[in-house]
Amino acid sequence: MPPSSSPPLAMLVDAGNNEKVYRSNLIQERIQEMIVRGTLLIDTVGEAVGQVNGLSIVILGDYLLGRPSRITTSVRPGREGITDIEREVELGGPIHSKGVLILSGYLAQKYAQDKPLTLAARLVFEQSYEGVKGDSASSTELYAILSTLSDLPIKQGIAFTGSVNQHGEVQPIGGVNQKIEGFFDVCKATRMTGEQGVIIPQRNMQNLMLREDVVEAVKSEKFHIWAVKTIYEGIEILTGIPPGERDSCGRFPKGTVNYSVDQRLRGFAECLKQFREAGGAEPTSTPKSRRRSNHKNK
Repeated sequence: MPPSSSPPLAMLVDAGNNEKVYRSNLIQERIQEMIVRGTLLIDTVGEAVGQVNGLSIVILGDYLLGRPSRITTSVRPGREGITDIEREVELGGPIHSKGVLILSGYLAQKYAQDKPLTLAARLVFEQSYEGVKGDSASSTELYAILSTLSDLPIKQGIAFTGSVNQHGEVQPIGGVNQKIEGFFDVCKATRMTGEQGVIIPQRNMQNLMLREDVVEAVKSEKFHIWAVKTIYEGIEILTGIPPGERDSCGRFPKGTVNYSVDQRLRGFAECLKQFREAGGAEPTSTPKSRRRSNHKNK
């Protein structure tokens, strides 16, 4: 019998997948267009303090779309801890709120062993209107807080994903391929510099099945993927500054991220102490969601 002229099965599968993406990625194209025009504020070059690129997933039927989101923080002396603005306006789900509360546990363990944790921080997803449900951005949020406290800028050409526990271990998340590809497409649509990339949990390496163009960009070092196990590893990539470990006397070495964070928090504690001694009243604003919760429990 003559050989069949039908295309190989692999080609048919690839063609089917391409048609599926073509039918479903109109929203993805619009998001990229808005980023290029500056309507959605996403930086892929330069550095900034307290501003990071988190990665999230948009579900369109059976099509998953990865997109970057800008996350920012602000800090001051106080006792409120970390306020999750998404939760306060009822755009944050319980899993996301749990992730934010874990950040307070991390900060207390790392920096409040020899002084009270006197911190009032505000954390928000900028230009987010559909809500935040999961905790896959908790490591991203922690990087933003550490950047603000240390006053060290973060490279905007790097996006990241991964949840974190109270010990600073970065935990695996879902949708890792779509998140990487989404940020790659945004960098490609704006300007590829050869220094851009994504930080992912090391435990997600086994899940990587990336598009061929992303794989080729990584091989040619036009795009990078860093796999980390801890927050320490990630913050060094983002800032270029070593994190720093406590010595036998419990002090962080100068010139490290942890030294800068510790000094800022120490200054906050001293500022609040002096303010109280001068007869000033500490701010006691109660977040809306807590007031609502207290009212229901009456």
